[in-house]
Amino acid sequence: MAAQENQESTTEKFELPSDGRMVLRTENLVKKYGKRTVVSHVSINVKQGEIVGLLGPNGAGKTTSFYMTTGLIVPNEGHIYLNDKDITSYPVYKRAQNGIGYLAQEASVFRKMSVEDNIASVLELTNKSPEYQKEKLESLIAEFRLQKVRKNLGDQLSGGERRRTEIARCLAIDPKFIMLDEPFAGVDPIAVEDIQHIVWKLKDKNIGILITDHNVQETLSITDRAYLLFEGKILFQGTPEELAENKIVREKYLSNSFVLRRKDFQLKEIKE
Repeated sequence: MAAQENQESTTEKFELPSDGRMVLRTENLVKKYGKRTVVSHVSINVKQGEIVGLLGPNGAGKTTSFYMTTGLIVPNEGHIYLNDKDITSYPVYKRAQNGIGYLAQEASVFRKMSVEDNIASVLELTNKSPEYQKEKLESLIAEFRLQKVRKNLGDQLSGGERRRTEIARCLAIDPKFIMLDEPFAGVDPIAVEDIQHIVWKLKDKNIGILITDHNVQETLSITDRAYLLFEGKILFQGTPEELAENKIVREKYLSNSFVLRRKDFQLKEIKE
């Protein structure tokens, strides 16, 4: 998608990808609190197999837009679609049943349950056979390098271990999309890169990722596209390179000293 500034309300029909990938999209979302409009006609989309950022300064409406997309907040106007299926009225649990996972900013592990029981508790909701659940559990523990802490309780985990457990648990339902709310908050720099690598692998699994995070450098370093909200509207959308090069984006959000540092974990894996 080409870079675009000052997106306004649109009634144009959205065309689904010809390659069969599913799309999670919003159409002209509006949210008001009393007489104050905090989100005005925000339309975004995330395709399977891509990482999309939802960015903006405090008070820009990005968190409200994100929460409407996840089902935590009901919009006053507009719609949320999974392909052409209107899921605007679906609560979070029903969106999960339709393949949309959500990872909250706050710790969501069950603190008094072990890592493996945290994951198993979600697998039990899938109605899969016990054999499948056991195999899936072992696969997720291995994939997210949780073998050494699998018996540890949730409240004994480091920030990075907790995040890996939460993502593994989210994958137990085999989602088509995952909404990541501040995934880099509260973790050390090494864990941040670890999480970025995990997100990249989710993309390789053909999972669509929507990230909102105040850490703009770490977010833009791995996203394919990003939307920048300002005063409740989409100010700009495009690739990280297009955002970083745009004068208005720099003036209102990134600052003139911002330097984009892209990361390619696929190339890193090839070298390793």
